[in-house]
Amino acid sequence: MAKNKFYVVWKGRKTGIFTTWAECEAQVKGFTGARFKSFPSKAEAEAAFKGEKQVKKSTAPIKEKGTTSIEEVEWDSISVDVGCRGNPGIVEYKGVDTKTGEVLFAHDEIHIGTNNMGEFLAIVHGLAYLKEQGSSKTIYSDSMTAIKWVKQRKAKSTLERNEKTAYIWSLMDRAEKWLQSNDYPNKIAKWQTESWGEIKADYGRK
Repeated sequence: MAKNKFYVVWKGRKTGIFTTWAECEAQVKGFTGARFKSFPSKAEAEAAFKGEKQVKKSTAPIKEKGTTSIEEVEWDSISVDVGCRGNPGIVEYKGVDTKTGEVLFAHDEIHIGTNNMGEFLAIVHGLAYLKEQGSSKTIYSDSMTAIKWVKQRKAKSTLERNEKTAYIWSLMDRAEKWLQSNDYPNKIAKWQTESWGEIKADYGRK
């Protein structure tokens, strides 16, 4: 079961402390210059909202290499995620509009694969989808491993190739071939789950 989080909004339609991502999202989605962050406890959230010195450093906007800061969520983007039952296990994935949650594409259950393989396939599917649309939108994924594989244009999964895994490996080989044959303008960024809540494409199976 996921732990409860507390969301501080310093700049948004309403400011304050919210107990669900949905409440926080309503204040910051589409709001220019929104500033917000999640905290694991109410005490930390209250201290951060009051601006106490001991939490000043931790409440500063986070910016990791290759990602956007918490003020710069690109809502006009797509987000991808994987649903797994076991790892390795049954894998499915989808891509959604980050702002609305509308499902843009999806792949039905694959008998056996890994979470990172599914994330990799979802990102490449997203790139191909956006290329057909002539779109330069950003793609968000919460898997740094898959993002790395895409940027290297080569997946490095340790899943054994055998009769049971033949189908997902055929998809992986096709995805790698697409990456090696196509250029794309899209940024692929890490979704900052700790600050933004679960990615929009999440299957809700945690």
